[in-house]
Amino acid sequence: MFRLWARIFKDNRMQRDTVICNDATDSRTHKIFGALEDVCYQFDLSKPIWLDTNIAEFKRHDKTRFTADSFIEEIDFDYLEVQVIEED
Repeated sequence: MFRLWARIFKDNRMQRDTVICNDATDSRTHKIFGALEDVCYQFDLSKPIWLDTNIAEFKRHDKTRFTADSFIEEIDFDYLEVQVIEED
């Protein structure tokens, strides 16, 4: 089971969160990108751009924050945080 937890924060308060579960036999990368796509659909967001800092942070901690720099459209929150909470 693969689970990714996504949270939207504004003014240091969590506004929304969701957990995406995936039982597919895809690669880890496909699971992450698929889960992020599901998160963006649920939160009605454009897909964020993975900057070098996001990639490095995600490799180290299985967690990263997407700020306004990662989105093409304007966002009404401070950041979107995604974290892998379970992997098989």
